[in-house]
Amino acid sequence: MPSGVRYARSGDVHIAYRVMGDGPLDVVFVPGFVSNVEWYSEQPGFCAMAERFSTFCRYILWDKRGTGLSDPVDGVPTLDDRADDLEAVMNAVGSTRAALLGVSEGGPMALLFAATRPERVSALVLYGTTPRFVVAADWAYGWSQEEIDRFCTEAENRWGEGPLLDLFAPSLAHDQAVQEVWARFQRASASPAMARSVLEAMGAIDCREILRQHPGPHADPAPYRRPGLLRGGGALHGR
Repeated sequence: MPSGVRYARSGDVHIAYRVMGDGPLDVVFVPGFVSNVEWYSEQPGFCAMAERFSTFCRYILWDKRGTGLSDPVDGVPTLDDRADDLEAVMNAVGSTRAALLGVSEGGPMALLFAATRPERVSALVLYGTTPRFVVAADWAYGWSQEEIDRFCTEAENRWGEGPLLDLFAPSLAHDQAVQEVWARFQRASASPAMARSVLEAMGAIDCREILRQHPGPHADPAPYRRPGLLRGGGALHGR
């Protein structure tokens, strides 16, 4: 995977992106937690997936502001800011309509983008995500505040050494080679302060209202009430 990194302008912020393939369909990968579009080249599994996508579509990758190769920012942007950044990337590559692949933390943002800009979304695919990551009186599954505090402390104290692998890939948590790759990914994808801020923001995200306000065949949030959907990543702070 050659670099091919470019930058889209979203207000005063530069958003890093890259495009693979030239098929008739546009697919935008909406990343979770943290990312680095150049670092993906080090991952054989991700490369294989990207190469497969590029055989039938334009596969568009990007880093959220504050992460990866995009401009650093103070604090965690809102979901609305993130949606604006996604739109800026689509405009930069000349994509009028795309399928969104929202993974983990990228799921809530993909939901918001599809709800507020339906004319720009041809399909919405959500993987390992949920409209709310934290337990509440009316939401039985998710992380407790104590768990989030523990994640934040671990990230801040050991960021770049490979913490939280048991959270994202428990079956590989004791694989030394994977731990080393995960540690490099952390160093390339975010600063310790930004990593902690993103994790802290989990407590604020709640996209159930988006589903209620924009009814459709899958608007009922009940299908998301499964523990397995709550262990795939973080969440974005939204307003």
